[in-house]
Amino acid sequence: MNIRTMTLLFSLAIVALVIGLTGCEKVVTMMPEDDTPADEVVIGVAVALTGDNAEPYGLPMKRGLELAQAELNAAGANIMFEFEDPLSTPEGAVAAVQALVDKDVSAIIGIGISTHLKQAFPVAQAAGVVAFSPISSAAGLSGEIGDYVFRAGIATNILVPGGVMKTHAALSYENAALIYDEADAYSTSLKEELEKALATANVNILTVETYNTGETDFTEKLTKIQSMAPEAVFVASLSTEMIQILMKAGELGIPDASQLIVPDLTNFEIGLAGEAAENAITFAGWSSLTDTPANQAFVQSYMDEHGFTPGPWAAQAYATLNILANAIMNAGSTESADIRDALAQTSHFTTILGPFSFDPNGEAIYENIEAIVQQVKEGKLVDLQ
Repeated sequence: MNIRTMTLLFSLAIVALVIGLTGCEKVVTMMPEDDTPADEVVIGVAVALTGDNAEPYGLPMKRGLELAQAELNAAGANIMFEFEDPLSTPEGAVAAVQALVDKDVSAIIGIGISTHLKQAFPVAQAAGVVAFSPISSAAGLSGEIGDYVFRAGIATNILVPGGVMKTHAALSYENAALIYDEADAYSTSLKEELEKALATANVNILTVETYNTGETDFTEKLTKIQSMAPEAVFVASLSTEMIQILMKAGELGIPDASQLIVPDLTNFEIGLAGEAAENAITFAGWSSLTDTPANQAFVQSYMDEHGFTPGPWAAQAYATLNILANAIMNAGSTESADIRDALAQTSHFTTILGPFSFDPNGEAIYENIEAIVQQVKEGKLVDLQ
């Protein structure tokens, strides 16, 4: 073991101690007594900085990653980022991952859109480079691509059953309608899991309406849904179309007769949809209102830095870098194969979303996680009463 590796191990061991604290206090700088700088760890970051996916997904992930980076480096690590912009397109995602592979980074974090991940992460897999998505959540993708692919997102098959169970218990709806993006992997996976969960709850699905990414006119599909007078309308969509569906539904008066239920609705979409989002219900795996000390420390640090409350994509990105840093410490190496092996062995690791492990396919397991069901009231997400 050379002196640089020993320095890396020592510094990351200190970082691991800090990560494992309760989160009651902010991270304090902890460096080796001889002030030897830690070996540099270069992580590639592929998050949308431009295009439709930048504001709702890419920039929140970037902010969460940078907050975790600052805290880890203050604790003695030396994590550096190499950024590539996927441009909010599948082609851009492939190019971004290839560029980071060519830069010989130790691992790649990013690609939040499941449809883009299905095309881009095979590039990293073929090159033997760890590719770790903080938020992609279409069911089963990591195992489909290979052993260098990991995800921290809460997969639809884990989140949806609890969300449906809780909303059904609160609202007692007997029938529902669905609208989803059949060109998007996440939306399609979400729709499939909704169908399963609604069947389990004995809810009759009156209609399932489809659209494709990039569509802008939802009048015909929503008018058809409205004519059937469902008690609940589920929207399975990415951010851009989600906003448009909410606004058109509001214009048609659908929320007056049917409860809109929109998984993964965040403050970003609420802000743009305005009054049309009022009373909409959502469910997710993380909330800024969760009052664990670690989560509230993260929320406060984020607000101190940015002046507004974080959303789930920032939180999951923050957790992702901490999970990766812990794996690098356990690997004692910055070689991607060693990091892959250490990530695969991650078990019961403390994060702001709860104790974290990977299943055998590189998918996230958060112990005791429950769907957090919230409703928009006066433009803000509050726990469903």
